Amino acid sequence: MEQYSTLRFEVRGNIAHLTLNRPEAANAMNAEMVRELENCIARCEDDQAVRAVLMTGAGKAFCAGGDLKGFAAQTPEELPGFLEEMTGHLHRALSQMARMRAPVVAAVNGAAGGAGMSLACAVDFVIAAESARFTMAYTRAGLTPDGSSSYFLPRIVGFRRAAELMITNRVLSAKEALELGIATRVVPDAQLLAEAESFAAELARGATLAYGAVKRLLVASANNTLEDQMELESGAIARLSATRDAREGIAAFVGKRAPAFTGR
Repeated sequence: MEQYSTLRFEVRGNIAHLTLNRPEAANAMNAEMVRELENCIARCEDDQAVRAVLMTGAGKAFCAGGDLKGFAAQTPEELPGFLEEMTGHLHRALSQMARMRAPVVAAVNGAAGGAGMSLACAVDFVIAAESARFTMAYTRAGLTPDGSSSYFLPRIVGFRRAAELMITNRVLSAKEALELGIATRVVPDAQLLAEAESFAAELARGATLAYGAVKRLLVASANNTLEDQMELESGAIARLSATRDAREGIAAFVGKRAPAFTGR
């Protein structure tokens, strides 16, 4: 297991297990955590053995957001620069995560508030415990959203609902998050990690090169014209057709058998 001060990170069976590990602070993000998160995501992208990422939080919470105690420790003159540096690390991690080949599954246990909810919006799949709760929380502290939530949340729930959640800080139950599309599925608390690990393992056996291309197409679609997007689609499917996985997938379909993908 890789040693970090605010995260636990280990690759087992083609799955990178990434655990936010500040349980005494409800896994709130401090300066060290966002630096380590950026490093972990880069390692997941660089390691060909990683074919899925499973992210969760240690203890009773997924992530309570930014560490406001750490913010309060800065002088008024220092805080703006401190936050720009923190969000820079976080945003580079999320930008790479949005486009990398390995799908990212978040097992959301307990509270996902502020940057924790932003993180849940930015991953590819959210398996939520029945007791999980989601809230944007930023404006409660007189701040604005970060962690890509102003990009992803409106695309998940729509503009007007995103504005409501960001301005009122309404707390969503796991069931409400599922109904809005923020959660992929909701499971009993005791089954959370088992369900999330099973789902991540299923993804890790899949066509991860194609998964990554799908993720990049979806991110690009937000700002492209129809014709520009179709041009990207043409290029993506042509490039993927030259991979071993595409040849295997086509052969398996023709041969009426299950494909054996390798991520190559």
